[in-house]
Amino acid sequence: MKKKLPSRYEKFRKDFPAVMDAYEKLGKNCIGAGPLSKKECALVKLGIAVGAGHEGAVHAHTRRALEAGIKPSEIKHAVLMATTTIGFPRMMAALSWADDVLCKCECGCDSKK
Repeated sequence: MKKKLPSRYEKFRKDFPAVMDAYEKLGKNCIGAGPLSKKECALVKLGIAVGAGHEGAVHAHTRRALEAGIKPSEIKHAVLMATTTIGFPRMMAALSWADDVLCKCECGCDSKK
């Protein structure tokens, strides 16, 4: 079952379909350009989102990591790894953003654990 995408994303897709198609093609081409596995790519993208401090991107890449078969404990470990690079408070924020998605997947609730 496919997850509902954020309404802002859907609106952008509707308003600018050619741009979105090109953007998605670029993303697929970047993933296919090298030797990293789908799981490795998902963790790299999650790490970049965490480091950049982008809440929406952490949500999206947490969902994609789960879709790639990465376990919630592995996702949390990947976020935890950011502590010594971006600092404890920023890592904690990113962990809460990952938990926004993980909680929905693990327990079906809409609240944070």
